[in-house]
Amino acid sequence: MAGYQTLLAAYGEQHWWPADTAFEMMIGAILTQNTSWRQVETAIAQLKAADCLTPQAILACQPERLQALIRPSGFFRQKSERLVTISAFYLQHGGVDGLRPRPLATLRKMLLDLHGIGAETADCMLLYVLDKPVFVIDTYTRRLTHRLGWLPESVDAYDAVQAFFQQHLEASVPLFQEFHALIVQHAKQHCLKKPRCTACPLAEHCLRSHHGT
Repeated sequence: MAGYQTLLAAYGEQHWWPADTAFEMMIGAILTQNTSWRQVETAIAQLKAADCLTPQAILACQPERLQALIRPSGFFRQKSERLVTISAFYLQHGGVDGLRPRPLATLRKMLLDLHGIGAETADCMLLYVLDKPVFVIDTYTRRLTHRLGWLPESVDAYDAVQAFFQQHLEASVPLFQEFHALIVQHAKQHCLKKPRCTACPLAEHCLRSHHGT
């Protein structure tokens, strides 16, 4: 897809997902639900400072303390429960080494069966933690896909947008990781809800840039 090369030339490699460990990536995927990454960074920094960023530490942490540590990420009561769930799941299945050898379809079902883990969160874990070639769909991806005319706005369902990317791209983990990260970066720089079309690297391909909506 031409859009990938254009974004790569504009922003360079993103090396996403930012984290020190695979488990931290899984925690980040949960904390980023319905909030900005800046807020997630604050919550993760507090978990690190409290030496509470391992599955064992999260399971041993008092609920009230865990909620206080992740409060900056919002929805802290629900998210604290999800952190406990993913921590138990992670340990039960032998961590990354125990999970990664399983087939993509099996892993995806296992994750989606966990309370509070939806398609986007599960796919973030699959792509960035478990190295499975599944394209992550988020608000930014949908917005760009529609504005560039890759899909009509009526096609908005997660599976449908995901299928578009996976049908048009080689099933490559590094490619999927980099393209998704570039879309996120582009959405923050230019393709906001109210777009900043001046100097947008994709302006000539965009259906809306000429009238800035």
